[in-house]
Amino acid sequence: MCANFKPLTVEQCQALNLPPILFEYVDEVYPAYKLPLLFNSEQGLQWREVMFGLVPKWATDLSTAKKTYNARNETLLQRSSFYEAAIKCNFGIIPVTEFYEAKYIDGKPQRWCVRRKDGQAFFIAAIYEICQIDDEIIRSAAMITMDAIDHPMMREFHEPGDVKRSVIVIPHERLQEWLNLKTPDIHSFVEGFPVEEFECEYKPRQMNSKISPQLNFFD
Repeated sequence: MCANFKPLTVEQCQALNLPPILFEYVDEVYPAYKLPLLFNSEQGLQWREVMFGLVPKWATDLSTAKKTYNARNETLLQRSSFYEAAIKCNFGIIPVTEFYEAKYIDGKPQRWCVRRKDGQAFFIAAIYEICQIDDEIIRSAAMITMDAIDHPMMREFHEPGDVKRSVIVIPHERLQEWLNLKTPDIHSFVEGFPVEEFECEYKPRQMNSKISPQLNFFD
């Protein structure tokens, strides 16, 4: 599961001819952090600042976000956290520079990054929701994931066993198709990213960096 990533940079945003992002965001995102989400509106492509971790309309606080940052595509219409957003086709994009996963070496987890070889940002499929808790409007989103047991790169990550997951990467040329979906059936987008366009690298956390609970299990 993806719990940590770097959003796209200003330079990557410009290179992809995307609208400028008019709010600040952190260099590295964890669950419950804010991030830029791209979606389609009547005015065209727009950015919204959202929380990483979907907060459903029935939530009474923000604690859900630390459990709902990844949404399995197989159960979008079965889990109460994601059902309403899926029915409404609230699909967006979280553009990232790289994301981090655990690779187990000699039984111990190491922090590795996955990124495009050409340095471009890439689009991770997301589902989003807008709700109100007390007097506050909450915008939030989750990354959509898929089974990766047969993916040449992603099957090497996560704990040893037969459960392997990967984020769903939307090809650049299918961006508008994804953002204009009018059905919760996303089957045609559920495919592993082309491994020849990506690379992975061991990337230990910096000793002077803030340690997140999501990284505590890494060496």
